[in-house]
Amino acid sequence: VRPVESGGGLVMPGGSLRLSCRASGAITSEFNRDAMAWYRQVPGHERELVASVTLSGTTNYADSVKGRFTVSRDNARKMAYLQMNSLKSDDTAVYFCNRLNYPWSWGQGTQVTVSS
Repeated sequence: VRPVESGGGLVMPGGSLRLSCRASGAITSEFNRDAMAWYRQVPGHERELVASVTLSGTTNYADSVKGRFTVSRDNARKMAYLQMNSLKSDDTAVYFCNRLNYPWSWGQGTQVTVSS
């Protein structure tokens, strides 16, 4: 199983993007085994946990994105989403999704660039 992220792009500061994550090759029970999480990574830095959502929908966020990002999941479709609003230049990174506690292999990620 390898996550497939999409929805990234170039956006101006203050703009919004919605990222999607498809658990390619996963059966439903694999997807529904664990919380799903979004991470981001800037070249030269470690991957950072941004947000997570449990099977029941409980969410957690990094302090840097609280109030701006919203994580969600669709268990039937085996999808996870990250709605990003009020984007800042510091949000520029490659964004990845994965299971939180039992990660699959990492996908390619999707590039988010916030710039005027």
